Amino acid sequence: MYFFIHNGTLIDGNGGEPLNNAGILIKGREIVASGHEDSIKLPQEKIKRIDARGGYILPGFIDVHAHLMLDGFMLEDNVFTPLSYYFYKASQNLQRTLNAGITTVRDAGMADFGVKQALEEHVISGPSLQICVMPLSISGGHFDLWLKSGFDVKISYPGLPSAVCDGEAEVRKRVREVLRAGAEVVKVMVTGGVMSANDSPEHPQFTVEELRVMVEEANYRGVKVMAHAHGAEGMKNALIAGVESIEHGTFLDREVIRLMLDKGTWLVPTLLVNKYNREKAESGSLPDYSSDDAIRVAKVHLKNMKRAYKSGVPILMGTDCGIAPHGQNLEELSLLCGVGMTPMEAIMAGTKMAAGCLGWLDKIGTIEKGKLADLVISNTDPIKNIESLGNSKNIELVLKNGKVVKDLHRP
Repeated sequence: MYFFIHNGTLIDGNGGEPLNNAGILIKGREIVASGHEDSIKLPQEKIKRIDARGGYILPGFIDVHAHLMLDGFMLEDNVFTPLSYYFYKASQNLQRTLNAGITTVRDAGMADFGVKQALEEHVISGPSLQICVMPLSISGGHFDLWLKSGFDVKISYPGLPSAVCDGEAEVRKRVREVLRAGAEVVKVMVTGGVMSANDSPEHPQFTVEELRVMVEEANYRGVKVMAHAHGAEGMKNALIAGVESIEHGTFLDREVIRLMLDKGTWLVPTLLVNKYNREKAESGSLPDYSSDDAIRVAKVHLKNMKRAYKSGVPILMGTDCGIAPHGQNLEELSLLCGVGMTPMEAIMAGTKMAAGCLGWLDKIGTIEKGKLADLVISNTDPIKNIESLGNSKNIELVLKNGKVVKDLHRP
């Protein structure tokens, strides 16, 4: 079955000038041709035409940091919520994410292999996933949910290994366990977190030696490591050890920037979640253990992200949706413009550059011959109005692997 998308402006993800009167020919799951619609030779076989109605055709967006199993991070929820509820709720989160124009997500913790399998076998609908399964944490660290009261409120079941590990031998074993459980990227908490009950964002966690073991063990399988990191000391440890990306990056300094530039490390600012947490804290809607940190982090984060961008650190689109509400993912693009990016740079941060970080640039990230037919059509011009993409009502159509999964003009 062929699809031919026409009567639109193409923004292909490569950063060039938008192409008016564009056409994209799709066969099955793949893009066969793209360019000016009059230049594309159409086959004699039956073709289904999709009129872009003068809209803007872009690659499906990639969120490199989201939590599709979560809806907020209230520790008490783990006590009262049955395990099965998280999976039913996740199917809703996945659909909201897809409707927002996100066709691929690097899940930053809690989505297990079964969620990925259900998507691939079309049991549920949603973006493609790259999963870390479970983030790794020291005892007393950001993902150790043992509280001072003596209660452990972690979610645990056979497909979700424990997060906590201490010492080089235990770290090596835990990496092997998450890889056995299906992890395609390893995530480590190298500092405390905003939503933690037991630590502060600046606190470094894991030694350089422990982190080197983690990176080594992951790299044996061709897997990269992503590092949750707010404090500068934890970031430096992670960069020395060889992590692929720094998530959040709140208190980065000149030395961190130098290391990131030297090593070509990605930065994922997650601006949306900091904005959301600050607003929640100021309204009194966050628990006491995280409210002060949320306000304090927001004050310095934006300034440091502007510094990182100006210095040339490669920046990607990641939202931390799951802590922030699902379906608002593309609000991150206008926030990236707020740190200095042009709209085209922000679009690339959520398409081509993001695909490069995931190691999937051969499949997704741009609209080109041979790539998977993951694309979206916006009824607004994202170059002139990047904020408009943050409203999912402006995403008129979403194609995922060549299949129409959202069409506002079709019931």
